[in-house]
Amino acid sequence: MKLTLLFSVVVYATGGIVGVAGQFRGWQFAAFGIAAGVFVCLLEYPRSKRGKGTSIERTGQYCLTVCVKAFGPLTRNYYVRALLHAALCVPGGFMLATVLGCVCLGISSLIYLSAAIHGEHWEPILPRTDPPKRVGDSIKEPPQNPPPRPPPELRRKKADKLETAAYDNPMSVTVNE
Repeated sequence: MKLTLLFSVVVYATGGIVGVAGQFRGWQFAAFGIAAGVFVCLLEYPRSKRGKGTSIERTGQYCLTVCVKAFGPLTRNYYVRALLHAALCVPGGFMLATVLGCVCLGISSLIYLSAAIHGEHWEPILPRTDPPKRVGDSIKEPPQNPPPRPPPELRRKKADKLETAAYDNPMSVTVNE
């Protein structure tokens, strides 16, 4: 979900840059696209904590997590995010350079709406207060007993002579005809 949204924001902001640089008619919508793209990128960069399993935060995510967390339910609720993204994509539809970013942001808004309907919400990844238990500390010494090996008569013999190097099968093998 996040990758789709970040892609759409990059396309939206790039279209805005093209619109402003070209001074196309309605370039103010392109300037809005740049501002909206930067805002949504900053809002969406912090990863959410997963429901189960481990969550790894992105590089430099902590300071943005604190900012997003400060807005409380406005940024945690996916219904609010879906409405925000839908509202931000509307001005992009008035200019050709930002239409693709507008459509992508609208699709991302629908994805957020679907996630909100399924009960998902944004949870911050905060640093752990207790250090994680290391698995390697539980093993102090190597095992004392060697692993089980086959009896000496079943082990492979040295290949000095080809006739004696083959395995000796203790069971007789006969063909039933």
